[in-house]
Amino acid sequence: MDPSRKRAIRLTVALTAAVLLASALVFVSFASGAEEVTASQLLRVAKPGRAYVLAGSVVSERREGDVLLFRIRDPKLHVSVPVRYTGIVPDPFAVGRAVMVTVQKQHSTPTFVGQMNSLTTKCPSKYKAQAGS
Repeated sequence: MDPSRKRAIRLTVALTAAVLLASALVFVSFASGAEEVTASQLLRVAKPGRAYVLAGSVVSERREGDVLLFRIRDPKLHVSVPVRYTGIVPDPFAVGRAVMVTVQKQHSTPTFVGQMNSLTTKCPSKYKAQAGS
């Protein structure tokens, strides 16, 4: 077989493989992304057994042993939902702090159960403009 033909076949195979891998990467990145929902959106769309990423501000918190009970408020509306969470609680977690947590609706209760170790806080200092800029 002609060496230039071999190179052309190898190049075609390599480019086809690269395009297929890139397409798979794009598909997986879009398919696995979870959209954030606010408390008011969660109340409208929540189905038992399905996980949602809930984002909002903490308006109250209390502990019952290892369980953290808190409410997350919609940033624009005065609607909040109760969350029952077990797992690691970030140090900056406090009332008034913006948080995100993956939750699921329980069949028999109005409380949403947070997925273990899914609670994260947003640091406001990273998103505010510095004085004098």
